[in-house]
Amino acid sequence: MSQLLELHPHNPQVRLIRRAVDAIRSGGVIVYPTDSCYALGCALGEKDAMERIAAIRETDKNHHFTLVCRDLSEIARYARVENWQYRLLKAATPGPYTFLLEATREVPRRLMHPKRRTIGIRIPDHPVPLLLLEELGEPLMSSTLLLPGDSYPLSDATEIYARLKLRVDVVLDGGNCGLEPTTVVDLAGPAATIVRVGKGDVARLGATA
Repeated sequence: MSQLLELHPHNPQVRLIRRAVDAIRSGGVIVYPTDSCYALGCALGEKDAMERIAAIRETDKNHHFTLVCRDLSEIARYARVENWQYRLLKAATPGPYTFLLEATREVPRRLMHPKRRTIGIRIPDHPVPLLLLEELGEPLMSSTLLLPGDSYPLSDATEIYARLKLRVDVVLDGGNCGLEPTTVVDLAGPAATIVRVGKGDVARLGATA
């Protein structure tokens, strides 16, 4: 049975976050708020849960899942980060950015881009996912909650629950968190390149379009 859990948007209740963590650890799929928009999430390496997310989004094998991390030290385990990349990441995180980086051997091959062997990395600036990651103790595999046929991501948790309660295990209601997805920045090349302009301020990055 799917659960809709109403959280305080600034001081989320730990007991409710732990219910979501239990669902993740059991191979479930959750919906949670971020500093850009709502997202779908599951445990790293849970193939069945990832396939459920792909089915909800109707994405193909080239879709970039994102590793949502607690901090920069966690990123280094899953992505190769050179000094210039680290300086940019430090300046822009936490925040509404997704960075494409070369994946390390810690990342299962099915999570990488099939040709470039890259992974999307993100450190959100929102109390709900940060507490969720702290309780989980590892990154969360994630994808923006943009449903097929919709022009914008869903922003109301009650509507999300009504539409997805048969397809996800937990919906964390953190209030309205916006419609604009993250700015995506490719750091896997010789210089930072903007792939998608979103909520994150491009001027902070010094990247090219």
